Amino acid sequence: MSNFFSSIFFFILCISQGSAQIVFENDELKIEQISKHAYRHISFLDTKEYGKVASNGVLYLNNNEALVYDTPVNDHAASYLIGWIEKHQKSKIKAVVVTHFHEDCLGGLEEFHKNGIPSYSTTLTKELAQKNNYSVPQNIFTKSLEIHIGGITTATEFLGAGHTLDNAVGFIPSEKVFFGGCLVKAAGSGKGNLADADVGEWAETVKRIKLRFPDVKVVVPGHGSPGGPELLDYTIELFRNP
Repeated sequence: MSNFFSSIFFFILCISQGSAQIVFENDELKIEQISKHAYRHISFLDTKEYGKVASNGVLYLNNNEALVYDTPVNDHAASYLIGWIEKHQKSKIKAVVVTHFHEDCLGGLEEFHKNGIPSYSTTLTKELAQKNNYSVPQNIFTKSLEIHIGGITTATEFLGAGHTLDNAVGFIPSEKVFFGGCLVKAAGSGKGNLADADVGEWAETVKRIKLRFPDVKVVVPGHGSPGGPELLDYTIELFRNP
């Protein structure tokens, strides 16, 4: 491992440990609090190539309203997340935002629809979900989406291709929490699944993210532990020479 990767891995490991509190856990779903009003939800996707893969999403709660970024990997895990939000947090889920068309982002989408929760994605994500016979988000946007949760604005944007052609990202300015999904890599991780990737554009897209969201403090990748903005630098370096 190069000096760059060694130093960045050590730094992120230090800042990511001890800052998250587990507030719910069973065999299918774990929820960790990562800031005053933001949480990481983790569910587990069974894959042929990688085995059981822990997959991240983000939850934002404010004034009895909630926003979910990416569903848990299946409807059963999604039911636990919805139940925890509605019953234990006494909050209404205003929206679920799907950041790209893979199963680890929308595998539990039907459970949200069954509970009357509106879903959102880019136009391209909806098209790719349809093409691959996945559940389809109900509402679409092209480049950007603002959703107000308890009077606070959240931002979802598509800034370019990387892990997939359609990967969007989310930012909660009041928490300074950024959800990069599978576009952003955890410290020490490899390039992962490149089946639908644009590796030539990946680093440039993450550079645009850094310019667009300079105030990020907590970065949640699609898989692995959260860190700081150093995860963006790590991802850029990983794909600098595809």
